[in-house]
Amino acid sequence: MNNPSKLQGGKVWLVGAGPGDPELLTIKAARLISQADALVYDHLVGSGIMDLARADAHVIYAGKESSKHTMPQGDINQLLVELAREGLSVVRLKGGDPFIFGRGGEELETLAASGVPFEVVPGVTAAAGCAAYSGFPLTHREHAQAVTFVTGHLKDGTVNLDWPGLARPNQTVVFYMGIGAAAEICRQMINHGLPSLTPAAVVRNGTQADQQTVLGTLGTLPHRIAESGIKPPALIVVGSVVGLHEKLSWFEKQ
Repeated sequence: MNNPSKLQGGKVWLVGAGPGDPELLTIKAARLISQADALVYDHLVGSGIMDLARADAHVIYAGKESSKHTMPQGDINQLLVELAREGLSVVRLKGGDPFIFGRGGEELETLAASGVPFEVVPGVTAAAGCAAYSGFPLTHREHAQAVTFVTGHLKDGTVNLDWPGLARPNQTVVFYMGIGAAAEICRQMINHGLPSLTPAAVVRNGTQADQQTVLGTLGTLPHRIAESGIKPPALIVVGSVVGLHEKLSWFEKQ
């Protein structure tokens, strides 16, 4: 993939790096990473993906971890503008898909306002990757006719969500960035109508060699999280499809 050819300078590519496993990169994403003059990458970019970059590329870490931001979002937005204005080809690399809880829209708004050309390369979002590698079909004719992705951590730090809508039966709900609010999430889902025995799980480092899946129910998941010591970044998956894990799990058995 290390094609030495150069990309058009003065432009930004917003690229999804997928859920972690480097082999889940799109062909286009791998090509752009290998050709860019500058790469600005996040904490959730999987191990090994940055190895595709050119040896002489300008590489900048702008990761955001739980309660720890290396670079404020406004500074990242401005950095992309400045790099492009230097005539560089810039890849802004984000874990998962840049338009699904990746703040990609905010970054592109700044680029558009500054007159910087850009392209977007979608990636496999964490929910799809983690579910596939954990044996949770996000939809299934006998279990879930809908799937909802929701953030478990709002901008103001609350978890004030559309609980009646999220607690509807026959759907799968995936909470991004929700592990710190797991007890509140489970409590609200039960209070709004889902049985406490509804299967639920947490998946950390999905699709990677150290993937960790903690199984439980809405009634037991907070205790299971505390017992396991699992830490962010992780996804919470709620719905009867989680109950298929024992039958359909393949990755963690390898």
